[in-house]
Amino acid sequence: MKNLQNTPPIIVQSKSIGHPINYKWNKKKIDQFLDPSEENEDLENALLQINHKASVGLTAALLEWVYWRYTGNTKMNSDIQKRIEALWFSVDNRENTKPLLFDAGFDISASGHVSGPLWIALMNVRMIDVMYRKGSYLLQGELIGLVLLARNITPKKSTFDKWFSRKITALQQEYPSQYTKDNIDVTDEAIYDSSNEPVICRDFFFKPEFEYTKEASENALEDFVENIDYKTNPFLGLSRKAS
Repeated sequence: MKNLQNTPPIIVQSKSIGHPINYKWNKKKIDQFLDPSEENEDLENALLQINHKASVGLTAALLEWVYWRYTGNTKMNSDIQKRIEALWFSVDNRENTKPLLFDAGFDISASGHVSGPLWIALMNVRMIDVMYRKGSYLLQGELIGLVLLARNITPKKSTFDKWFSRKITALQQEYPSQYTKDNIDVTDEAIYDSSNEPVICRDFFFKPEFEYTKEASENALEDFVENIDYKTNPFLGLSRKAS
């Protein structure tokens, strides 16, 4: 897992690594993350302003916040790593990735201060992946719960807030949505084609010195994808070279 060997500086600053698991976790919190849209209109509107590939990149970045928070607290690290890699690969070429299935039978409980947040995070990621694959105009709204969850489990929430504020602003500028809330097509037949959107890379979210250009993003994503071990990641189909 060469791609996720080094903790991003911003996550180190947030005190996520090794911090006690001392946040609130109860039914009210669970419900907030599973059905968050009605109470978070401002966040929803902000997310609706970014395109689909940016939404998938943000999903991967948020899942990485979750991943680092639970390092040393769960046996699922390898599975989460593979899902993060698959998300980035799907930005590059979603046709060569497999659905990010998770608890299809709803057999796992969302309770527990570690297993609960992980269940919600991976279920949110699964739904985002489903929406991305089908080209749903409602994709961005699926990120709300993941944003709220990542913030809730982060010890220094002000650090997360500053990071998210900077990134959502940059995403709106560099990766704007091609439609607005007022002209979303919610019919089952409606399909948004994101294949022509510019790619986004992990460095955009976690490398302070990264300067965005289309070419820089393509090159950084290329480097990331080339470091994926296709043989051990069950969410990947064809290797990049084979594609």
